[in-house]
Amino acid sequence: TNVEEVGEVIRLYVEMERKVHRCPKCNQRTSKIHDYRIQKIQHLKWFERKTQIFYKRRRYVCECGKRFSEKNPFVMRYQRTSIEWNQAISIKAIKGKTFKETAEIYGCSSSTIIRRFDQISRSEIRPVEELPTVIAIDEYKGDTREGKYQLIIANGITKEPIDILPNRYKRTIKDYLRKHGSRVQIVIMDMNHSFKAAVQEALGKPVIVADRFHFCRYIYWGLDGVRRRVQNQFHGYDRKKCKRMKHVFHKDCQRLTKDEKWHLNRYLEMSNELKQAYEIKEAYRTWFLRAKENGKNSISLVKKELEELYKLIEDSKIPE
Repeated sequence: TNVEEVGEVIRLYVEMERKVHRCPKCNQRTSKIHDYRIQKIQHLKWFERKTQIFYKRRRYVCECGKRFSEKNPFVMRYQRTSIEWNQAISIKAIKGKTFKETAEIYGCSSSTIIRRFDQISRSEIRPVEELPTVIAIDEYKGDTREGKYQLIIANGITKEPIDILPNRYKRTIKDYLRKHGSRVQIVIMDMNHSFKAAVQEALGKPVIVADRFHFCRYIYWGLDGVRRRVQNQFHGYDRKKCKRMKHVFHKDCQRLTKDEKWHLNRYLEMSNELKQAYEIKEAYRTWFLRAKENGKNSISLVKKELEELYKLIEDSKIPE
């Protein structure tokens, strides 16, 4: 019915059309008005300015004596914020960077955002009864009262998070797996010794699959070790340039630029041992790509080619 600007706030004065309503007590129809009440409602920003709705709420009265408010599509009973505002807060409470920043954007307190977040989490989080046959575990930095690192457990097939443990201690992991891991047969994880010990003590002898990042980096660490040792014998300029261009040794040879290929060939020609180490890295990368293609149908072929790669590494006599 009216729009008003008060400082940095826009006020919208609204009221509903008069209609016949059913009494919530006796279910009889009535259009008799008892009174009006003004309700102040916080709404979403309008043109980046705080917006308030002043709702002239109509109350009806029935012949049975029951007084009740009219139905409306923008605010729930006993609420001081609009339905749209609550929907936006529910999304932002999850996707926002911090509770404090979200509160500043929507003009409310941090505790309000935290309450909304807790309401959503209670409806979404369900207690874990039993873990699936394939799980993946990994640590991440959360810095809580329980410790600096927490442990996340995910479904190894669908990759969906299942649970988060308060810390990464061996006892915590072992107790949790003993309680919920009776069906677990395969565990995907990094090459952490305490993780491996906890899994084996809790589950017996499940199949442990090394996370490919932690597995692959040993090959690249070996290549880096050879490069650092060999480049010390280069001329001062080449030694510094080779160090700056170390990324070309790791990069897929198919994705190298013309300039990167020139530098790679230059330093490989300067050392037969570095060239041999690079060829081993490329042989490993080729095996890894083929393993992903053939692993499901021909695991014996993957194993045979892996043994050939081991033989190539042993024959090179490179200590790294």
